[in-house]
Amino acid sequence: MEFQELIEKRYSCRKFSDKKVDKELIKKIIEAGRIAPTAVNTQPFKIFWFTSDKAKEVIQNVCNYTFGADNFLLVGYKEEEGWQRTFDQRNFADIDASIAATHMMLAIEELGLSTTWVGCFDAPMLQTQFPEMKGYHLIALFPIGYAADNSTPSERHFKRKETKQILEIL
Repeated sequence: MEFQELIEKRYSCRKFSDKKVDKELIKKIIEAGRIAPTAVNTQPFKIFWFTSDKAKEVIQNVCNYTFGADNFLLVGYKEEEGWQRTFDQRNFADIDASIAATHMMLAIEELGLSTTWVGCFDAPMLQTQFPEMKGYHLIALFPIGYAADNSTPSERHFKRKETKQILEIL
């Protein structure tokens, strides 16, 4: 699939089928995040893969936006591991984690799966349930699966600003 086709085809899937996802596909998604470019290659993020029934139950309890998925990846970052720009001390850990998450989201689509980037979840509760997440800013939860036959993009998907609204030529 050509990149332009991929980014035009992708939408936030809010309804998944019961078809099982091969774990090898999930590993490919994780690899896409792992090799994503980061500032000075610091890779200040971690990917959490929810595989146990208990872990998936916790996700269901902390997030209302799982859409029937059975596979979940979560991306978080540690600010202290991020590169800082010397001119203004701007830390790039959040940007780096977002780049990795975006690579994962596009890999999901390229592999014939679907997802939506969920930011609305109880991060403090997740960190209580999973102490290994403490110290991470949790930014992106990806429910992953095959889109249900009747899954369609939200009408918000098609609302885009015009180029002249987002571009300033200097």
